[in-house]
Amino acid sequence: MAIPDFQSIMLPLLEIAGDGKEHNIREATIQLGKYFKLSDEEQAVLLSSGQQPLFYNRVGWAKAYLKKAGLLDGPRRGFFKITSEGSKVLRSKPEIIDKNFLEKFPGYIEFRKRPRIENQTNGKAESEVELTPEEALEDAYQKIRDDLATELLESVLRSSPGFFEKLVVELLSNMGYGGSRREAARAVGQSGDEGIDGIIDEDRLGLDSIYIQAKKWKDENHVGRPEIQKFIGALHGQRAKKGIFITTSRFTEDAKNYVKNIDTKVVLIDGKRLSDLMIDYGVGVVNRTKYEIKGIDTEYFESA
Repeated sequence: MAIPDFQSIMLPLLEIAGDGKEHNIREATIQLGKYFKLSDEEQAVLLSSGQQPLFYNRVGWAKAYLKKAGLLDGPRRGFFKITSEGSKVLRSKPEIIDKNFLEKFPGYIEFRKRPRIENQTNGKAESEVELTPEEALEDAYQKIRDDLATELLESVLRSSPGFFEKLVVELLSNMGYGGSRREAARAVGQSGDEGIDGIIDEDRLGLDSIYIQAKKWKDENHVGRPEIQKFIGALHGQRAKKGIFITTSRFTEDAKNYVKNIDTKVVLIDGKRLSDLMIDYGVGVVNRTKYEIKGIDTEYFESA
């Protein structure tokens, strides 16, 4: 089944605490995973940041909302316990506990309502999935990043071959190849037909070299197996064992499969990955706004 949103977790989580004992949030997550019949794969799905399992994050937010309403208490970090008000709610046998239900509790009234956002969970579309505040922030960030990546690729396609050469050199230099930018430029520096071809050092010491080919093609002109075969031939002619093929377009499945079945190490970078790398390594982009998400420093309060 699809991973439940954090509101669907509230009632089962409160029921776990119904015995009046302290419960560990990690152990409760395991119990809830069985309750919702989630597979190992579903429980392993991470937030888009890759920092935490999605289901564990939603259990944490369900606990946080129940605490805001005064139904759960947090006696110590990572643990929770039902309150007298929470026990009273359980005795009333509610069919569901969600944000609307929590509106009757004074402690929750000040809690700001969050927007409902269209989302996908585990590859399955869910209409109007209720996101946690953290998920909503990540969802908004990913949308901004995707829009930026599209705009970047459009700008690259409008650029001249010489500018594209400069862009690729700067990107590879920022990624740690070729030492300094000046060294990288001397190593590559050969203009071609809407792209560049050249050799760049893998590291500052020049212990190994990487052969590069770049094609500034429009999206409809996909790079196929014949182009990759020509590139491999060029690698063999240089006695090179490593290569990077960069395109603003895409690679055909035949081209991708061909690269998987050869001994020579060749990395394929299509337009989508190129724009992502430009964002990650600061090429053609500037920092517009920066947000920091801070958490409680438990060590600071240990002696309080």
